[in-house]
Amino acid sequence: MILEPDIETMPREQMRRLQEERLRHIVAYAVERVPFYKQRLGEAGVGPDDIRTLDDLSRLPLTTKDDLRANYPSGMFAVPRSELRRIHASSGTTGKPTIVGYSAADIELFAQVNARCLAMGGAQPGMTLHNAYGYGLFTGGLGLHGGGERLGLTVVPVSGGMTERQLLLITDLRPEVICCTPSYALTLAQGFAARGIAPEDISLRYALCGAEPWTDTMRGQIDEGLGVTTTNIYGLSEIIGPGVSNECIEERHGSHINEDHFLPEIVDPDTGEALPEGEQGALVITTLTKEAMPLLRYDTRDICSLSYEPCSCGRTLVRMSQIVGRSDDMLIIRGVNVYPSEIERVIGDFPELTADYRIVLTREQTLDRAALEVEVSHAFLDRIGGEALGGRGAIAGDDAARLTDRVARRIRESVGVAVDVTLMAPGSVPRSEGGKLRRIDDRRGLSGEG
Repeated sequence: MILEPDIETMPREQMRRLQEERLRHIVAYAVERVPFYKQRLGEAGVGPDDIRTLDDLSRLPLTTKDDLRANYPSGMFAVPRSELRRIHASSGTTGKPTIVGYSAADIELFAQVNARCLAMGGAQPGMTLHNAYGYGLFTGGLGLHGGGERLGLTVVPVSGGMTERQLLLITDLRPEVICCTPSYALTLAQGFAARGIAPEDISLRYALCGAEPWTDTMRGQIDEGLGVTTTNIYGLSEIIGPGVSNECIEERHGSHINEDHFLPEIVDPDTGEALPEGEQGALVITTLTKEAMPLLRYDTRDICSLSYEPCSCGRTLVRMSQIVGRSDDMLIIRGVNVYPSEIERVIGDFPELTADYRIVLTREQTLDRAALEVEVSHAFLDRIGGEALGGRGAIAGDDAARLTDRVARRIRESVGVAVDVTLMAPGSVPRSEGGKLRRIDDRRGLSGEG
């Protein structure tokens, strides 16, 4: 289902003209209303009249998360507080949270782009949506809630956590659509399996998952465990929240960006230079229609690529690849640049393993040490008759040792870094309870670690 075919199937040249018209407006609007942009563009020697086409976009300086933090709480707002209708915030895992304001028009836009994404992911009017994204300052819950209502869905605002209640509501209310993080989708699948409920007996048909990096291997486990077709939804609080892009169920190969509202670029994460189609780099987005908090060339730090290749779904909206990782989340282990998703892809090559893992980083004097704790499948554990050691759930035995060596060797060959692998019993690695799951335990800065 294409919700807005006039926009979503618009010819490229017509889309470019629309983007250029909106770009000229938003640059002038931001310079006039946001002191930060007036100063920043003045320092760069660029005025609104200098930005006429998309080719001029690179003349604008990048906006970073540090800029947003420096203008905390409301220095990036383009409207007075009296014209705001909602405030959201990022999680604030480092320093103060990033505050995002919404005007009445922004809230309408928020619902519109999320309705498009839900339709891309298979949802249709009359279906029921089980929304397990967190409500509150996090944008996920309310963003997809508004999109669901706009599309004509019955929305169950269950939010995150309380897995027993989630399983009960899915069983009793029989929703066709679920929205949640991929790690929590796996938690729910494992919960159903533990109760002896087969995937074909679960009412869910479509799952829109996002808010954390994940792989196609993990997608396959969600599809199989819940009996759904899973698509990737992408967004970030600073831009609007969820609704920036979503995969279509026809191809599930790249997420269509709602580029009439969010103008994407790919740049070199080190130099900021624009990169050509298909090349991997940092995603930069300019909001073309946001009122309360317009952002010009915001560096998301998410690593991906763009493709303008035709899609069988009929949409002409550009597609972004799955996020490889964040440039600021990249791990440097013994001088090697490593994204956690690279290790997760190796894990997916082994049917004996599940997608539940944790990477623990320590430092002995000046030497980094990486350890991978990854759960084995119930089938593998039953086959080898493994036993837990020391109450931590580590698996022993000759078969386990051979698998450990194979996994460690594959990571070393594929990623280029040595990792100590420990096989864990099912259920022993920390689970998601609805929010973003932290898979990295970096202890290198702790006292006593060198």
